[in-house]
Amino acid sequence: MNEIAATPSTVQGGAALRAPATTRPLDLSGARSRNVSERIIGALLFACGALSILTTLGIIAVLIFETAEFFRAVPITDFLTGTEWRPNRIAERGEWGVLPLVSATLTYAAIAMVVAVPVGLMTAMYLSEYAPSSVRAFFKPILEILAGIPTVVYGFFALTFLTPEILQRLFSELSIYNVLSAGLAIGVLTIPLVASLSEDALGAVPRSLREGAYALGATKLETSVRVVFPAAISGIVASIILALGRAVGETMIIVVAGGARVGDVPTNPLQGAQAMTSYIVNVLQGDTTRGDPRYFSLFAVGLTLFVITFILNLISRAFVARFREVYQ
Repeated sequence: MNEIAATPSTVQGGAALRAPATTRPLDLSGARSRNVSERIIGALLFACGALSILTTLGIIAVLIFETAEFFRAVPITDFLTGTEWRPNRIAERGEWGVLPLVSATLTYAAIAMVVAVPVGLMTAMYLSEYAPSSVRAFFKPILEILAGIPTVVYGFFALTFLTPEILQRLFSELSIYNVLSAGLAIGVLTIPLVASLSEDALGAVPRSLREGAYALGATKLETSVRVVFPAAISGIVASIILALGRAVGETMIIVVAGGARVGDVPTNPLQGAQAMTSYIVNVLQGDTTRGDPRYFSLFAVGLTLFVITFILNLISRAFVARFREVYQ
């Protein structure tokens, strides 16, 4: 039997295939450097996330600590259940019931939601279901510009135009500083928030659901209201609650157009009323010093506002988790 000599190349199908002359060692230095850079980037990202959490915990700790000083002079039951808010330098001579501030804040937010929810949802429905792509691309950025206007501008708009030119012609007993005008201005402010987020939720609904409704003979309106809207309900409700939280925390519009009237629980939206945020601003503009009950009341009111917004966020998360639809 003839021996076959090993050669650098073999012949297969009439073509010569050459074997590599040498074998290079595997270079691991590049992989090691990439692993080091990835670890550094991961550590930096973790530090940024931890910093935001620590900042939040620090704010909460300061609120709780200073609020505890306030409750040493004012009973917490009087603060939570009292119906009169008349701060005084001497705690024993003041009325510290926070319900007037809370009710005024919620009144402003309720009026804002009456404006923002229907207008925002109808705008979102038009942009998602009816508007051509060119119209949507033009109008949505313009709509979102409203959210970038400084809120003090909305306040002066309500004070100098909305109240004297429109509302006082409808209500003769309307005060210059009133809850109605400021609430309407806050509603205009929050329209872009409801419209933009709701439009994103409606746009995330699969097109197959729309096509199935059309195949069954549904009109565009029926498809939008009975198919698309229920499918996006979790995102829509989340946008409304987010807008509500934004309205609850609004400050400058209320300071400029809502007035600083304090006392009992407000019952007439045609008169001014002081909200929690405007109370904080007004007290900080005065001569309040540390140790004054009014100084510590700022933190008590701030903590109350934080609890309200935190509850709204919990409701939003629970609703989204309960009714969220996942489409493949």
